[in-house]
Amino acid sequence: MKIFFPKTLPGLLLLLALLLSLSCSRNPGRAAGDKLFTLMPESYTGAGFVNYLDYDEQLKKKFNIYTYRNFYNGGGVALGDVNNDGLMDIFLTSNMGPNVLYLNKGDFKFEDISEQAGISGHGEWSTGASLTDVNGDGWTDIYVCNSGNVEGDERHNELYINNGDLSFTERAAEFGIDDRGYSTHGAFFDYDHDGDLDLYLLNNSFKAIGSFELSENQRQIRDSIGGDKLFRNDNMHFTDVSEEAGIYASTIGFGLGVTVGDIDQDGWMDIYISNDFFERDYMYINNGDGTFRETLTTMMPCISAASMGADMADINNDHFPEIFVTDMIPEHDARLKTKTTFDSWDSYKSNYENGYHHQFTRNMLQLNNADGTFSEIGRLAGVHATDWSWGALILDLDNDGLKDIFVANGIYQDLTDQDYIQYFSNRDMVASIISGNDVDYKTLIDAIPSVKLPSYAFKNKGNLRFENMALAWGLAEPSHSNGSAYGDLDNDGDLDLVVNNVNMPMFLYRNETSQKLSDHHYLKVILKGESGNTDAIGTKVSVRHQGHSYYLEQMPMRGFKSTMDPRPNLGLGTLTMVDSLVIQWPDNTVTILKDVSTNQTLTLYQKDGVPASAPLVKKANQEERWFEEITDEVSVDFIHKENVYDDFRREKLIYQMLSTEGPRVSVGDVNGDGLE
Repeated sequence: MKIFFPKTLPGLLLLLALLLSLSCSRNPGRAAGDKLFTLMPESYTGAGFVNYLDYDEQLKKKFNIYTYRNFYNGGGVALGDVNNDGLMDIFLTSNMGPNVLYLNKGDFKFEDISEQAGISGHGEWSTGASLTDVNGDGWTDIYVCNSGNVEGDERHNELYINNGDLSFTERAAEFGIDDRGYSTHGAFFDYDHDGDLDLYLLNNSFKAIGSFELSENQRQIRDSIGGDKLFRNDNMHFTDVSEEAGIYASTIGFGLGVTVGDIDQDGWMDIYISNDFFERDYMYINNGDGTFRETLTTMMPCISAASMGADMADINNDHFPEIFVTDMIPEHDARLKTKTTFDSWDSYKSNYENGYHHQFTRNMLQLNNADGTFSEIGRLAGVHATDWSWGALILDLDNDGLKDIFVANGIYQDLTDQDYIQYFSNRDMVASIISGNDVDYKTLIDAIPSVKLPSYAFKNKGNLRFENMALAWGLAEPSHSNGSAYGDLDNDGDLDLVVNNVNMPMFLYRNETSQKLSDHHYLKVILKGESGNTDAIGTKVSVRHQGHSYYLEQMPMRGFKSTMDPRPNLGLGTLTMVDSLVIQWPDNTVTILKDVSTNQTLTLYQKDGVPASAPLVKKANQEERWFEEITDEVSVDFIHKENVYDDFRREKLIYQMLSTEGPRVSVGDVNGDGLE
């Protein structure tokens, strides 16, 4: 715009007023932008963390994507109130540098207190972060997972106990959880209902992916160092009970996501593990006696082939949580053709026959049927293809009462690029970069394509349908994003987003729902648990209104390497008052409030809970079903046997087999008695 300087004093004053109004309107701390989310600049927030992967160090230490397969998996984000001032602080992990803790000063202003807090970390390669009150003293602690095979690094996980004065003391060894595996993330929850927090530690295999003989399934062979672990909290010392609890801990576990929730609504927290590469995911159902049964193949018809981040929440408001898992299939044709390869039919059959289940390269949205089974609806819902995806979060972004899906996206250098693979597969090229034991890593790394990708924000439109609104909502900034977390950073009743990026500044997205959609209401709950589980992890929060329910589970550690705001925030659409708010505490006592006004934050205490007089959720039962299995009651003794035929060998471009449609069935009244 052109501005002409006035020659009169009144004109000058008018100009100054105009400039002042313009400067105020551009101040992100004063007014919202034109999108539902505002990307807050470092110049305003003071938070500009970069997960920087030093190029020279990669070459110097020979530690790079070719020597460590998870090199570009990025870091995590964890939210929590470390000084009990009612504001969510931000912790971010760094792969090659110090970890960072930002203290929330209010109004989206943050202060880096990492040095005085003493939380920067001693490990060379930090990954997941978990914020919760581990020792039950009322102060939020920090558990950091470390990984990588950096030479000279005495890799172990770290537990920073909060001293209550903005400083922390590292005590992982004392608590027994200084694990030395390739750790991805830790989830603290009370699996045995003894009142304190136990730990599921997700690890990633030490072994090279090409070193396995897939026909020899090693799932039952335990790896005491590198496998997943379940630690029981025994008076603030953690004991590895993985084997007796029924947890797999093998070298074929390539864990990237640990998701905890009550899948079958029996009052006990269950576990979903998403595994990368050829190993299938795990579904651990809590038996309520200190053990779990692994039941994935009987509950889910198919799963992702390269499972990454995952989340668990109720998307259709039936009080049963769904499970969303990300993979790596692009949405658009150009990247689909140049980045993606698919298993052959023979490879798919072999993997299934060797116990790896039905795996397909796409995101999976598993609809909970409330009867111990799931239906995969990712393509129906429109959320199956989001490219190279990491963080998967299910949350209500616009407080309309339906939970949406956010997917953090991108990889700094894409080794799956088919042109790159073909170029370096040339015999002469291989000879030019490999000489004996020496490898020209610089040439290999410099040629890998690097393309920033936008993240996805799927709006829940109801009826199991979603629409990507990332661009319209202001969440489509191209990036190399990994861990992400949601939380109400400014306490205005909507959920903001924090994203950890590789080689570019973090994203701090302020949610403008409270201003732009003021008719969308919320209810926030601060849960005060008992000593040992002061965050009341495992609590179920339900709002009931005129036959409808809105449901959340208190489990902050979720997504990809990250921890959410520990204050459940329910979007409730246009409701200004609800019939009831029901809190089911970890000890199964309940707190019930009637005729509750929305747009408020309530602080509730487990000590005030009372025994439940009736089950809080109604499970599916036989009387409610439209059909009943009566095969054994009729004289039909027929089993169709399909012949073995590979349609794809003959017609390589068909989408599915046409020779396995099964036998025909005809129905009619053959004897004229009026019965078919």
